[in-house]
Amino acid sequence: PHIGHAYTTCAADVLARWHKAKGEKTFFLTGTDEHGIKVQQAADKSGKNVQDFVDENAQTFKDAWQKLNVQYDNFLRTTDEKHIKAVQAAVQALYDKGFIYKGQYEGLYCVSCEQYKFEDDLIDGKCREHNEKPVLMKEESYFFKLSQFEKILEEKISSDELKIEPPERKNEVLTFLKSGLKDISISRKNVKWGISLPFESSQTIYVWIDAFLNYLTGLGWDGENKIPPTPPLKRGEGWGDFWPPDVQLMSKDILRVHATIWTALLLALELPLPKEIYVHGYFTIGSQKMSKSMGNVIWPEDLVQKFGGDGARYLIMSSLAWGQDGDVTRERFTEKYNADLANGLGNLISRVAKLSQNAKIKNQNDSAKLKNDKIQKLFGELKFKEILDEIWGQIAWANKYIEEKKLWELVKSDPEEGKKVLGELLGLISEIGEELAPFMPATSEKIKEILASGKIELLFPRF
Repeated sequence: PHIGHAYTTCAADVLARWHKAKGEKTFFLTGTDEHGIKVQQAADKSGKNVQDFVDENAQTFKDAWQKLNVQYDNFLRTTDEKHIKAVQAAVQALYDKGFIYKGQYEGLYCVSCEQYKFEDDLIDGKCREHNEKPVLMKEESYFFKLSQFEKILEEKISSDELKIEPPERKNEVLTFLKSGLKDISISRKNVKWGISLPFESSQTIYVWIDAFLNYLTGLGWDGENKIPPTPPLKRGEGWGDFWPPDVQLMSKDILRVHATIWTALLLALELPLPKEIYVHGYFTIGSQKMSKSMGNVIWPEDLVQKFGGDGARYLIMSSLAWGQDGDVTRERFTEKYNADLANGLGNLISRVAKLSQNAKIKNQNDSAKLKNDKIQKLFGELKFKEILDEIWGQIAWANKYIEEKKLWELVKSDPEEGKKVLGELLGLISEIGEELAPFMPATSEKIKEILASGKIELLFPRF
């Protein structure tokens, strides 16, 4: 996974940790899409059996999330047998209801996007996302009646029954809907690595249809019942406890297919729509989208190796403002780490812990709760960078306060006043540790340990 994947997953982890800390029942689902021509070609290129290839790839993702301290409730692989059966059951149900029909398809297909493209999607004949020419494909195919859902989707999105944030992304989808939806091909005759159509085994199900349904199967849905008794794969709750989801997080490049095909599938299956789709921007290098096919990727594992799991989480989560793109480089990451973590947070804790140890003061606020109303509001709006900016504003204030008070002198010249100021700072650091818990869980725990024991520990070495 590149840091674009890592942002989506870390953002979901931050949000899940926040809700769980509030005592709310929360289910955080992630996983890997493992079918389609793109996967088949990548496996062939590597010289590996396809199943071995996807097994290794899934483990790579799991390892990356573990290094980033991501705690998901289920990791769903689309090659999972339960998922495959549920997808076939769902597609059969759609066919039986008359939403799927047979036809001929001819179109331009971008292998990297795994999507068909119209001429106006291209720039100089190339995919605008991957800068590669799509291939012309003509084949017998089965189609899903997407056009049937154009008006109802427009109504639900306009009214915010399906909320899309930020607003410019909602407007993008509404503009797209006004141009008209066409029925889409949902099967492939020449792609063998996929889930077979239940009513024509010579064809496999289009990878996006397969992938969308993992949001349901990851909770234990079996593809047939509206509220099936099957529990989620890890937790002992019924899937209906977590459907519809409060929020689905995604990058802007996959918004259109989610806001149209995915939602239409749910309506056809008579299932509730997600309450909100939250769309984040891209990480760019030199204003160009970062992607594996472009060969300009920064890998999160490299960030973890250099900056640690929490350091990498902070750098990733603080680099994209709400709904916007963020231009990054390895050099900027190092500068930000040194400025914000080593010189900012780390320096504050080290100075206050050392002065408190010398003055024999312990933190009295050992059960800090998240009290900052502004941060609570920003969490509700999913403005993660803005939350971190607010926390780092507190850190900057505290470091400035130490300088203004000349605290290292004050504890000697006026011990009582020095102890009072240290007490204020210890309380603030305790609150900062609590505020950081969803973003930097290991660091939050270390702050608690340092404040409780008085033992001084270097949290963030400089580079």
